[in-house]
Amino acid sequence: MAAESAQTLERGLHLLRLLADGHGGRTPTELAAELSLSRPVIYRLVTTLGNEGFVRRDAEGRVHLGFGLLVLAQAVQPLLRAAALPALRRLAEEVGATAHLTVAEGDDGLAVAVVEPSWTNMHVAYREGARHPLSKGAAGRAILSLREGHAGYLVTEGQLQEGARGIAAPVSGLPWLEASVGVVTFGPLEEDAGLRVVAAAAELATTLA
Repeated sequence: MAAESAQTLERGLHLLRLLADGHGGRTPTELAAELSLSRPVIYRLVTTLGNEGFVRRDAEGRVHLGFGLLVLAQAVQPLLRAAALPALRRLAEEVGATAHLTVAEGDDGLAVAVVEPSWTNMHVAYREGARHPLSKGAAGRAILSLREGHAGYLVTEGQLQEGARGIAAPVSGLPWLEASVGVVTFGPLEEDAGLRVVAAAAELATTLA
């Protein structure tokens, strides 16, 4: 790939990442300032990405992520699920609780992969595709902690389901992914459950790197 083409691709990717931060879109002038590019370059990028459905402009001229990205996201989710299942399966068996991988979609968390333990008498039934606000539950709050630059695990109780306790840790070190690994249960958890969740999140980060 020619250097100029590679630079254009890099600029387009930077523009998409900037729009993905959830601030409600930006004007071409704001994009130019934040990316340190001229407005003509921004207009060319927006036009090209818009033709592919990756960005769109509203009635006020602000640029937003386009719905064409949903096709790419839907294609990636099965890959994420397949990569996460081995670590989640070990985590569920070790902790004796339902393990899950949750990814951020805007202000919501989406459960992409779920594994239930095989040996417990009772466990939380948590379905893949379940969605909840990032501000509620350990999985979502772990993702928010990643945005704030914090590490470690979070514990919540009764925020998404009465009597359910959750532990989750962010999947760190992957700029393209906002996600967390966690467990949820109605019963007590071993003292080292949080450390096991952190280890599973680190294992998945290494697998995806």
